[in-house]
Amino acid sequence: MKVLVTGGAGFIGSFIVDELIRRGHTVRILDNLDPQVHPGGEKPAYLNPHAEFMQGDVRDAETLKKALDGREIVFHEAAAVGMGQSQYLIRHYVDVNIGGTANLLDILANTKHSVQKLIVAASQSSYGEGCCACPRHGVIKPDFREEEQLQAHRWEHECPQCGELMPPVPTPETTPMDCRAIYAMSKRDQEEMALNIGRTYNLPTVALRYFNVYGPRQSLSNPYTGVLAIFMSRLANGNSPVIYEDGLQTRDFISVHDIVQANLLAMENDNANYQVFNVGMGIPTTIKDVALMLAKVLSSPIEPTISLKYRKGDTRHSYADITKIQSALNYQPRVTLEEGMKELVEWSRTVNAEDKFEQAAKELAARGLA
Repeated sequence: MKVLVTGGAGFIGSFIVDELIRRGHTVRILDNLDPQVHPGGEKPAYLNPHAEFMQGDVRDAETLKKALDGREIVFHEAAAVGMGQSQYLIRHYVDVNIGGTANLLDILANTKHSVQKLIVAASQSSYGEGCCACPRHGVIKPDFREEEQLQAHRWEHECPQCGELMPPVPTPETTPMDCRAIYAMSKRDQEEMALNIGRTYNLPTVALRYFNVYGPRQSLSNPYTGVLAIFMSRLANGNSPVIYEDGLQTRDFISVHDIVQANLLAMENDNANYQVFNVGMGIPTTIKDVALMLAKVLSSPIEPTISLKYRKGDTRHSYADITKIQSALNYQPRVTLEEGMKELVEWSRTVNAEDKFEQAAKELAARGLA
């Protein structure tokens, strides 16, 4: 197949490119080499030499038309990423994530093309809070916690009916979305726009809601990337990872290799068409445990700092119900968190990790977001 991967020089996109080429597909990459992700705006050394590379932006419709020429499959990975940053770089996130996707869909709707399937990178952030269960009232999709509750350090969700604490349970695809950041909204809009146009024009479209992705090639100098990469850059520079709240909030950490597995299954299986799937491990891990595990793998004596501070819009718990993708596509996550951390640490020894956490934290605090 002839494939286009937008954002194909990035963390996730580049691994999708590698696997496609390994399986004999012809791959074209479109990437703008954003300096926040690619230092100096240069092509990364890991970029697959067997892929055709086009430097360009999905916001440029003419460039995107050229990139789509002759392509049969499109993986749309290009996006501006970062919850906190999206709350003040509003136009940028909307332009890239919604505007870029609108360009792609406009071309597919209004020009002659050979695209047979579109696979879109969606995000678990669009759920907002994950599902919880009250011991007395069952599964509840909680609202975001009020600032008064956070100021009192009452971190856990409380049942709106009886006030009991509610532990997390898996979040299925049927859970209503409740976005509290521009990034989350833009990813929701990307997903819904793509599925709408796909159904309208009988173009098989799939939305994969990624949970917390980590792995090699993730930018260790981008303070708005995933928490594991941020913790890695802190530890690599002899600094303590800073954890908000009490550190017992949970996330679903998924290796980039399992994200690639899900993408290829979505491409190859018609059961995926016009569907939305969670892509995660289906296992909750506390942020504190992640920091301790990473320090152990690094043989670092540095312990995390539990700040007991909070950031506006942060979710308490979120982990995936992966029943649907397991049943429909035979997806099975293969990389354990410990194995994935060892791979991340080994790779990190080959790259520079600039710790910009304090700079990002000050920006958020100055804007009243933390």
